[in-house]
Amino acid sequence: MTTTVHFSELATLVGRPLGATDWLEITQERINTFAEATDDPQWIHVDPERAATGPFGTTIAHGYLTLSLIVPLFVDLLDVEGVTTKLNYGLNKVRFPSPVKVGSRIRLVATIVDVKAVGGGGAEIAWSGTVEVEGSDKPACVAEPVYRFYP
Repeated sequence: MTTTVHFSELATLVGRPLGATDWLEITQERINTFAEATDDPQWIHVDPERAATGPFGTTIAHGYLTLSLIVPLFVDLLDVEGVTTKLNYGLNKVRFPSPVKVGSRIRLVATIVDVKAVGGGGAEIAWSGTVEVEGSDKPACVAEPVYRFYP
């Protein structure tokens, strides 16, 4: 479920869980497309036959593919009205505790950590995000992204 808030009310979200997104399946096609786009065709990602004999028994998504998916997933959790510009400003931290095997389903769980004013009348939000893998006790990615919004 999407939380909708006006730009002027962003600070009211600090400490508030935004919930979880719907599940998203990670397909071999998505992994291959990411490998091609990033010039990272390592066998553990794109060679199902070889990966079947590897440490995970199948191909796995790139960690950075998993990380990149938090952007569209987060949009499903938070809609900020009254802004003209939304920027991905960076990351305070990121870790990949476990792999995402091909065919797995992931989702994002997020909480707003901090909101502060920045130059140009903008606001910077830091949020904690956990990418869960369906049926796994360990998350695939734990990150603290930082976004900037401008009215």
